[in-house]
Amino acid sequence: MLTLQLTEDGSYTFYSPQFSQTFHSISGAKEEAQKKFVQPCLLAEKALGSSLQILDICYGLGYNSAAAMEAIWQINPHCNLEIIALELEDLVPKTAIAYQLLDSWTAPIPSFLTQLAEQYYLETDYFKAKLLLGDARLTLPRNFKADAIFLDPFSPTKCPQLWTIEFLTQVAQCLKPTGYLATYSCAASVRSALLEAGLKIGAAPSVGRRSPGTIASYSHHNLLPLSQQEIEHLATKAAIPYRDPYLQDTAEMIEQKRLEEQNNSHLEPSSHWKKRWRSN
Repeated sequence: MLTLQLTEDGSYTFYSPQFSQTFHSISGAKEEAQKKFVQPCLLAEKALGSSLQILDICYGLGYNSAAAMEAIWQINPHCNLEIIALELEDLVPKTAIAYQLLDSWTAPIPSFLTQLAEQYYLETDYFKAKLLLGDARLTLPRNFKADAIFLDPFSPTKCPQLWTIEFLTQVAQCLKPTGYLATYSCAASVRSALLEAGLKIGAAPSVGRRSPGTIASYSHHNLLPLSQQEIEHLATKAAIPYRDPYLQDTAEMIEQKRLEEQNNSHLEPSSHWKKRWRSN
């Protein structure tokens, strides 16, 4: 049962009892979509081109796609946009539509995303979208190349299946050479997996909390460098990534394998890193 929750910017999100987390930051659901995902991917600048492709992993309520559509079409109403959205099941997007949570975005965004939630496909003269339901490890489109990838699962401790080296390597293969991947997470395990996947990483703006998000690309161009503290975090046991060699393990199996690897590692414990930086 999804519980509606008001966030500090006046927009609503849901609380998931399954994952014991809200779908967005309580500081502002709409703000998070704009500042953690759309802006770091430079979609306003990219909108000056004739077409854009977006991969929205863990579509949820649809806020990230809605924010992208609005930012792009405000700059260039004629930009041809294609979105492939991945979501486990249709309950969340359909419930968001039922509560009219997308109505604050400009037309025709609410009607487009309503049709997407109901029919899983939409195509107009300048917009094409698919909603692919199921385990994202299985539905990830292998032949799709995106200008922007929104990586927005529940946190790594709650949903490690979508933060493993193996999954993120396949996600990276969906990114264009000039594209950007954005995520709210700054976990060392996530960042090390993105590096293993062949991407460069930088810090994204902090929204609603002290820690920043992460932006990744095949080039360092337009990436904000990590701080010394963040760099040192990548040399601790916290940076040991989640692994799922056959992309089929349960969350518990993935967590257990990582714990065993951490216990056998000679890397610095993250508790030492935290203590060192607290004293600086």
